[in-house]
Amino acid sequence: MNIKSPTSYPLNRFAIAPMLDWTDRHCRYFHRLLTKNTLLYTEMVTTGAILFGKGDYLGFHQDEHPLALQLGGSDPQALASCAKQAEQRYYDEINLNVGCPSDRVQNGKFGACLMAEPYLVADCVKAMRDAVSIPITVKTRLGIDDLDSYHFLRDFIQIVSEDGGCDTFIIHARKAWLSGLSPKENRDIPPLDYSRVWQIKKEFPHLTIAINGGITSLSEAKQHLQHVDGVMMGRQAYHHPAILAQVDQQLFMSSIIDTDNDMIQHSINIIESFYPYIEQQLRQGVYLGHMTRHILGLFQGIPGARQWRRYLSENAHKSGADVRVVEQALSYIKQGYTKDKNPHA
Repeated sequence: MNIKSPTSYPLNRFAIAPMLDWTDRHCRYFHRLLTKNTLLYTEMVTTGAILFGKGDYLGFHQDEHPLALQLGGSDPQALASCAKQAEQRYYDEINLNVGCPSDRVQNGKFGACLMAEPYLVADCVKAMRDAVSIPITVKTRLGIDDLDSYHFLRDFIQIVSEDGGCDTFIIHARKAWLSGLSPKENRDIPPLDYSRVWQIKKEFPHLTIAINGGITSLSEAKQHLQHVDGVMMGRQAYHHPAILAQVDQQLFMSSIIDTDNDMIQHSINIIESFYPYIEQQLRQGVYLGHMTRHILGLFQGIPGARQWRRYLSENAHKSGADVRVVEQALSYIKQGYTKDKNPHA
C-alpha cells in the first residue's frame, strides 16, 4: 500500500455542507474515514445553545479535522464569545450562517434574513475576527425575496469583506424566499445561477469564493473549480457517500492506493474500520441506529445493497443492538461481492 503525499490546496477546495439533523458527529466521523482532505462542517449551532444550553454543543472527535463550526446568530458579542470557545476546542474554522431561510431562524434574526443587513453581518464577522485567530467565513445565498440582483449580491460581498474583514464566502447559488417556501422547497425551487457566483469571483479575485447548490458529481465539481476556489456538496454526499472515497484522489491528488482492491472492497474496509468507533460510542450510551443511519447509502447499486439497508433499518434500533448488527448487514455485501468476482464458484 502506497500513500501519496497531499498536494497543498485551500482548506475548502471541497467541503460537505452543514446539514441540520444530518451532519452530526457520527456522520462526520464516518465521512472522515472516506476522505482525509475534505473540510467537514457541523450542523448549524446557535449562539444561545452554546452560551445557555445544558449540553455540549461543541463536542467532536479529534479525527474529524479539518472541521468547521457553523454558527447561527446576529449578536456580535455573543458570536465573539462562541468563537472564543470554538477556538479553545480547536476548531479549524468558524462559519456564519447567512443562508438558512427557515421561520425559526428568521424569528431569531439570523440565517438568510441577515442578507438584508450587510453592515450587521460585517459587525458580526469583525467581532469574531477580533476575538480569535482562526478563519471566519460566511455562507450565504444569491439573495432573498426580491433582493436578488447581481448588484445586491455584489454589494453584500463588498460590505462584509471590506467592513468585516471576511475573505472567504461560500455561496449557495440560489436565492431564498423568506416566506411562501419551506426550507426543503428553498433547496429546490429557486433556480440555480452558477454564473452569478463565477462572476463574483471575477469581480473579487482576492477573495476565496466557494460554490454550493445542486452539485451531484466530482466531474461537476471540477468544472466549477475552473471558475471558483472551492466546491461544497450536500445531499448528494450524504445519500451517496461512496462519492467521498474518490475526492482525495480526484480533487486533492492525494490517495491511498491499493491495487489489489477495488472500490467495493475499499468500502467494505471503511465499514470495518468504523467498528471501533461504533463500539466506543455504544459504551458511552449512544444507540446503534444513531450511527448506522449515516451509512445506509454507501453500497448503492451493488449486489447485496438492498439487504444491507433492510437489515440495518430493521435491526439497528432494537434494544441491545450492537456492532454485530453491522457485521451481519455487511455479510450480504461480502456475499454479493464474492459471487460477482467468482461467478462460477
